[in-house]
Amino acid sequence: MSGARHKDTPYWWEAAPPRSVKSREIEPHCDVAIVGAGYAGLCAALHLARAGRKVQVFERERLGFGASSRNGGFTSGNIRPDEKALVRKFGAERAAKIAAEGHDARRFMIDFLANEGIDADFQLVGRFYGAMTDAEYDVMARSAEALQRQTGIESYAVPASEVHRHIATDLYAGGSVRMDIGGLHPAKFHAELVRLALAEGVLIHAECRVKKIDQGTGQHTVITERGSTRARDVLVCTNGYTDHSDRWLRQRLVPLRSRIIATEDLGQERVRSLVPGLKMLTDTRAMTYYFRPSPDGRRILFGGRDTTSGDDSARATEANYAEMRRVFPQLDGVGISHSWFGYVAMNWDMVPRIFQRGAVHYATGFCGSGMVWAPWLGLKVAQKILDLPASESAFDFRPPRLVPTWRGKAWFMPVVFAGLARRDRKVAAIASKEQAARRAESPRGTTL
Repeated sequence: MSGARHKDTPYWWEAAPPRSVKSREIEPHCDVAIVGAGYAGLCAALHLARAGRKVQVFERERLGFGASSRNGGFTSGNIRPDEKALVRKFGAERAAKIAAEGHDARRFMIDFLANEGIDADFQLVGRFYGAMTDAEYDVMARSAEALQRQTGIESYAVPASEVHRHIATDLYAGGSVRMDIGGLHPAKFHAELVRLALAEGVLIHAECRVKKIDQGTGQHTVITERGSTRARDVLVCTNGYTDHSDRWLRQRLVPLRSRIIATEDLGQERVRSLVPGLKMLTDTRAMTYYFRPSPDGRRILFGGRDTTSGDDSARATEANYAEMRRVFPQLDGVGISHSWFGYVAMNWDMVPRIFQRGAVHYATGFCGSGMVWAPWLGLKVAQKILDLPASESAFDFRPPRLVPTWRGKAWFMPVVFAGLARRDRKVAAIASKEQAARRAESPRGTTL
């Protein structure tokens, strides 16, 4: 890497840094108390307040400190288990409903941004999904065709000869595009949610840690470091930043680091030469890499799993930089302006959900795709609290199972990461042989 020392704060914070709000007294009574002021908590608060409920939201940090301003800004709404795994885990009926609700959630996000006049640099540019091997491409092509046929969503396969129309790399054996996915500025989106919630009279208490929730009969007490409130309903939306105030939930969510690096300003022309359609980008590798142009089209942002712990940011940054150069060899030597990480919350089933434990509602476990699922499940849990007919959701079912031996330190994740890396190395070996064969078949001896 070249250039000046990079910042260790999110690139997104340059335009929308975390902030507090004017400190106000905690109201002793409210209709709904919400723990966590991320996307889910704020969306739930907004819909509840518009229905006439008195709502208070409690956030441990400054507003926007957590994953809501640290993620990649992809409106993907991914579900990690494939269709077969969903059927095996939950049955054919719920699996079909989960897939259908994913389309509803993406449409809700697009409509919500437009109808609320949210200024978050949203662009419905589509997503390119790269296949590492010919076999992966064959599966991907069939899936893209089926999606188009079954839903009408614009979705199509991209053979190896056409990959460069979407991304200037020779890494992939092909890919697919779906056009109902876009990108936005996640920190601006969060700031807009704060604005909307405050305008509806939601009382937000920033830098106010919740210590305990006492469930009672008809009323429940939320005890914070600045005082307490009694509420008819309590909603917890803490996800990857869940702390020991809710030990039961903490034993069901495993927070994993995801790291993103931002290049120096490359200029719009150079970025377009790398990503002609400015699409969101990802591929089939098990270690999960995701990358995109910045909203202004002047930088490349590259994200992936951060396998480090503690403060070893240099090694994690170098790992991302190496993978970025693998996709884009043209970026060898460019400077990095920002490198940061955030926590995503995985659960045993790898499916987001809303659920209850006693009288407490939860919307959490977004498994790295909270850009779509957190606002959507915030809406659905608000509808559930309001007892509306539209509240039914395929994601409303039993709580996540306890993660065995999990007590706050993911000691088992190095073993998991090592297994994923081995899988990627095996796939890379296959891909390398296939790429050599394609080069040999090309009239000019190069991949098209």
